[in-house]
Amino acid sequence: MASQCWPSDAELDEMKERVSKMANVNKEEVRVVVSPYRICPLGAHIDHQGGTVSAMTLDRGILLGFALSGSNQVVIHSGQFQGEVKFRVDEIQQPKQISKIKDKSLDKVSSEIQEQCNWGCYARGAVYALQSRGNNLSKGIVGYIRGAEGLDSSGLSSSAAVGVAYLLALEYANDLVISPTENIEYDRLIENEYLGLKNGIMDQSAILLSSHDCLMCMNCKTKDYKLVYRPKVLEYKESEQPKATRILLALSGLKQALTSNPGYNKRVAECREAAQILLEASGDYKAEPILSNGHSLTILLVQHKLEANLAKRAEHYFSENMRVMKGVEAWAMGKLKDFGMLITDSGRSSIQNYECGSEPLIQLYEILVRAPGVFGARFSGAGFRGCCLAFVEAHLASEAASFVRKEYLKVQPELASQISNESAVLICESGDCARVL
Repeated sequence: MASQCWPSDAELDEMKERVSKMANVNKEEVRVVVSPYRICPLGAHIDHQGGTVSAMTLDRGILLGFALSGSNQVVIHSGQFQGEVKFRVDEIQQPKQISKIKDKSLDKVSSEIQEQCNWGCYARGAVYALQSRGNNLSKGIVGYIRGAEGLDSSGLSSSAAVGVAYLLALEYANDLVISPTENIEYDRLIENEYLGLKNGIMDQSAILLSSHDCLMCMNCKTKDYKLVYRPKVLEYKESEQPKATRILLALSGLKQALTSNPGYNKRVAECREAAQILLEASGDYKAEPILSNGHSLTILLVQHKLEANLAKRAEHYFSENMRVMKGVEAWAMGKLKDFGMLITDSGRSSIQNYECGSEPLIQLYEILVRAPGVFGARFSGAGFRGCCLAFVEAHLASEAASFVRKEYLKVQPELASQISNESAVLICESGDCARVL
């Protein structure tokens, strides 16, 4: 089982107290959805191409306290954003397609303001997803949602965690029995259809399927997955391997909203274009144009047919898929240094071949690689904003965190000054899957 440090009894009690006053019900009638953030140690940017990915959840995330509204009304307040979201659960929801908004005036508005205007879309999106598969919703909820402080735009898939939280709350309220694998699809509908973000299923899969201290490995084409446990300390055969580890999250201060950044969807389109060319060059004109339908040798045979950018995207896909396979094996054998080297290589390929990551994130990645006790680092999330992650030896975690804070302040004083010293580099542990308490 996961560590009991998150959520704490005090956090749960505070959440229940707040919702009980909002809904005018007893605290015993309030439920809390725990929906953790996730990291992807290996498998960057290949889930949308049907690749194999690895992920695990953290002991940080989204808390959604809720109670039955006694009607078909949904009323939500947020700990991060202003205003009230209010709508009927039986209203027919239409896709918002945030990424396709034509209003040029939005270009002048910061991504933070856009998020404040749109934060209620995830609740409506959850209703849309459930409705689109024929589920009958008649009972609304009164809820209060809050994310871990400072981590709502950090590249830890807070959006998927929010979507999953609303799904679990609405399903609980309406007595719907939905499996985790079904909810993976429902959250994909929120992200892909309702919000217009062309991502894959890794984020919600990690949030819904993970288990404490496990590496979740999923083939995004077949949807097959497994949980891979790390050997206990006494089972390690190689004494030089790290015995106890922690996860560092180093925040960059960048908070650009993913749905407003054309870079993400552009990279996905480039991968599909590369796949189309490679498949046609091999005589396959029928397969879906995703890189998992090709063969790694194909790129060597027809690379001259690809433009430089497309060749880089394909190279990243095939090499990253191989890193996942090697990384899962290393994790299962307790070879954490090998696992860490693959993570760092993944970060380098994300920069050089997938060409994501702004200057601050690249600098943060390079600092983490040099930090004491760190044996693997890379971007977290899409790499266009947010943070970097690292695996570090437990006894050196505090020293590494201090090193990263000081070095990042030197190269990015303006961004670093916007982050509190306490949250600039967080020391985390693995978490458990999303659940209703």
